[in-house]
Amino acid sequence: MRLPRTRPRSLAGQLFAMQVVLIAAVVAGCAVFAYASGSAQAEETAARQVRVAALAVADSPSVREAIRTPDPSAVLQPYAERVREDTGIAFVTIMDTERVRWTHPDTSQIGDTFLGNTAKALRGQTFTETYTGTLGPSIRVVTPIRDNGRIVGLVSAGITVDRVSSQVREQLGALALAAGGALALGGIGTYVINARLRRHTHGMNAAELSRLHDYHQATLHAVREGLLMLDGRRRIALINDAGRELLGLAPDTEAVGRTVDELALPAPLTGALLASEPRVDELHLTAERVIVVNTRPVVGGERRGTVVTLRDHTELQALTGELDSERGFTQALRSQAHEAANRLHTVVSLIELGRVEEAVDFATAELELAQVLTDRVVGAVEEPVLAALLLGKAAQANERGVELVLAEDSLIDDGALPPSLAQRDLVTILGNLIDNAVDAASEGPEDAEESGAAVPAPRTAGGPAGRARVTVTALADERELLLRVADTGAGIGPEAADEVFRRGWSTHGAGRGLGLALVRQAAHRNGGTVELDAGPDGGARFTVRLPLGDRTAGSAAGARAKEVTA
Repeated sequence: MRLPRTRPRSLAGQLFAMQVVLIAAVVAGCAVFAYASGSAQAEETAARQVRVAALAVADSPSVREAIRTPDPSAVLQPYAERVREDTGIAFVTIMDTERVRWTHPDTSQIGDTFLGNTAKALRGQTFTETYTGTLGPSIRVVTPIRDNGRIVGLVSAGITVDRVSSQVREQLGALALAAGGALALGGIGTYVINARLRRHTHGMNAAELSRLHDYHQATLHAVREGLLMLDGRRRIALINDAGRELLGLAPDTEAVGRTVDELALPAPLTGALLASEPRVDELHLTAERVIVVNTRPVVGGERRGTVVTLRDHTELQALTGELDSERGFTQALRSQAHEAANRLHTVVSLIELGRVEEAVDFATAELELAQVLTDRVVGAVEEPVLAALLLGKAAQANERGVELVLAEDSLIDDGALPPSLAQRDLVTILGNLIDNAVDAASEGPEDAEESGAAVPAPRTAGGPAGRARVTVTALADERELLLRVADTGAGIGPEAADEVFRRGWSTHGAGRGLGLALVRQAAHRNGGTVELDAGPDGGARFTVRLPLGDRTAGSAAGARAKEVTA
């Protein structure tokens, strides 16, 4: 039978056990040191005590007078007992130079020979020794008694080792209580600290924490979404490689520890990252990308920070724009097919009525009208992507009652654009500008007044009295590509000129306002500029200039855009 595998002790449990053992060892060591120190101190105190008593007795004049009497014991015995009781020592023995006792706590021992060493005292020295006498092992001091400079007797005062040991044992009891209290207090403090550590580590052991850290690092570098973690003070606590790339941070830029304000990000994006409430699937623009931002605060009793995920939406946005264009083309073709059917029925009906000449004139006029713009676009713009875009947008504009005109000075030769200039960026720039111009031209000044947009001065030719028109200029020379789109709409007031390229700015309500922001982003990505001024027909005029100086390699940004397109 296979035994179940036991889970290793958690990190907090291991630290608790180690700390308890360490505290116990420290307390035990301190207790042993205190006991040894207390024992030595007790012996030293006892030696000082008996030394003082012996010297006091030896220097007493009454002792010297008693020694001169015929029976010294009669006077010295009561005196020695009083000294012994007052000082708390074990014995005070007064003897002659022949070591015959005059006093002793046991009166039966009076007259017997003193058990111990007296040679040093007979030479005039006071010394301390531990000796086993009639009362057992004792710490004793022997000192001479002098009378007119002559040694006439000896005094030995002592305390038994058992009494010293009992004093040490009393101190040891108090020491044991103090050590136990210190151990209990240390154990309680260690338990409280480790309980908090257990909550923070979720009961995991060291191996699990190490493995979790390894997985954490591998996940951060492997995930393709950007991950950004902010602490409670809005400083970057963690950022992965994808997050650096999406935010446009250089690989050598030290981002951890910096605040979001120091990253020089667009103001709307900075506001989203610093927001206290969650953000879900918000679109934001950086210098080169369209990113989707999701934020969620980390709350655990107090605000601890924010977790931010970033997804690259640039490719999807470009594909969405192309899909919208294709949908518009399809709708335009459907409408043209319907109109062609109506015109064909008209021609057939005229023939059936016998009015052949009118039928021929009607059909010829329609063919010439449809062919003029096609011939103009194909002859001036030899770049196939731009030519197809202009023809498709012309059909869409015509369905909305807007005339799309290609300026006379437009000219783009085949091969004039370098490979580094991504075709998708051209479609983004020109397609969005034409769409906005068609919207503005189809509304007219009256609609602009209702929507609250700024209305400029009355227009000249091609203004309200004429048909709504959008004029497109596409010109490429050796240095730059010029794309200019002007309309006959209401125009944009000076107060909104700085806000028009901000994501979300629109006069058409919520959910709009991304096109011009993408235009500026694509232009900047290719090293170009976008300008806004008043057009010759009174509406707005947008001018985009893209440098074409290096036709082989192109700028680094253009190369990245080409790689995305591929």
